[in-house]
Amino acid sequence: MFSGILSSLSRLSIGNVAGTARNFTTNSLPLYFKATEPLWAEPMKRKRRLDPQILKRRVERRKKKIERAIKRLTKIAKTPKPILEMEIPPVIYKEKKIRVRNLPPVPPEIAEQRILLQKEWSHYKLKQYRQDMLTLESIQNSQEKALKNLREESEELYQAAIQCDTSFLTHEVRGPTFTPAIENYECPDGDYVDVTKKYEGE
Repeated sequence: MFSGILSSLSRLSIGNVAGTARNFTTNSLPLYFKATEPLWAEPMKRKRRLDPQILKRRVERRKKKIERAIKRLTKIAKTPKPILEMEIPPVIYKEKKIRVRNLPPVPPEIAEQRILLQKEWSHYKLKQYRQDMLTLESIQNSQEKALKNLREESEELYQAAIQCDTSFLTHEVRGPTFTPAIENYECPDGDYVDVTKKYEGE
């Protein structure tokens, strides 16, 4: 009788393997009945067709987000190094209110002499500027006239004449300074010690 029940159960399991979600099997081991785990499958969702304009807007939004991130990174990369020498310590701001430079009064004769010298110097520089402009204008007119005549004679010579001459770039001019140099001058601040901070990547 027990063997008949087993055979009927085995036939039941064999007949329902394809159509059930849970199967029963029998064997000769001590566990005569064995049930598999329930394998319930969810039906596949239907793919919704989105509007192409919505998809396009999503792509553009993603692209703008990436561009903003790239700009932010480039701004961080281009941040200049701090110049510590340009920062004024707060102690100087406090001393600035207390520190006052009292200059001796200038006598009226010297003040009038300085005003006259400044006027004379201004008239001299104006005259020099006008003379320089006239000279440059005459040189430019002569040069244009010469190049025009040269081009009528030969195009090759004209092209060679208008080339830049780099030999004039080594010219150096030194003029008088506002305050002449003092010989054997010793700096009152003492020795110079370079305390410039080094940054990585230099």
